[in-house]
Amino acid sequence: MKHSVQAGRHWPTKRGEPCAGGVVAARPELHQAGGGASPTPALQSLVVQPIAVLLARKLVESHHYLHSLPGGTCLAFGVFLDQRLLGALILGVGPKNAYALVAGAAPNDCLVLTRLWLSDELPRNSESRLLGIVLRSLRKHTQVKFLVSYADPAQGHVGTIYQAANWTYTGLSEAVPLYDIGDGKARHSRSLSHAYGTHSLKHFHQHGIAVEIVPQSPKHTYVALVDPSWRERLTRPVLPYIKAEDALEGE
Repeated sequence: MKHSVQAGRHWPTKRGEPCAGGVVAARPELHQAGGGASPTPALQSLVVQPIAVLLARKLVESHHYLHSLPGGTCLAFGVFLDQRLLGALILGVGPKNAYALVAGAAPNDCLVLTRLWLSDELPRNSESRLLGIVLRSLRKHTQVKFLVSYADPAQGHVGTIYQAANWTYTGLSEAVPLYDIGDGKARHSRSLSHAYGTHSLKHFHQHGIAVEIVPQSPKHTYVALVDPSWRERLTRPVLPYIKAEDALEGE
């Protein structure tokens, strides 16, 4: 069974919502992403294809440790094994300044990997396989120049899957707080804007909603160059990978 990324009616984006690199316009009826170097038969059996945002939301809310899907989602990819949906990778606009990691980049040049969840039923190295498939598909069918993803040290994450996929490590991000509007859910400011039209604390206070600011720690930042020629334009130094044992020693 070949790895396939099927586009067309399932590229998820809201009407009128800006999205990176002409993704919305890149809608061939069918295209396939390459398979990578010497994949095992188990990995060859995986099928990756865009899925509806609502389907991805249900999967993420049920299984991802954050149990939420952030605002600004542009693309949702499903991972199938034997026609069963057993994983999802979500790409969105992410933090408003993520594109500043590359000099001269515009917001539409960048997408952020906001959620990734794979079932334990999937074979070993499925994460790297999935990341490679998605990267090659974006390179072939969109104008996206680079991807950004974050690993949260507060959750014990150092970005092992991005290291295995040869993403570039650029150190820790700025600490960006989250917001709780009284329902116990911590949201990014962009998610508040998508849901309520604003993330102004003054607006919520004026409407009798007490917003609690939830401090966050800086996160490990990884970049994948969809266009390799942009590597020289990184605005932050390329750093050695941090290992899980090093992170534990630093606590």
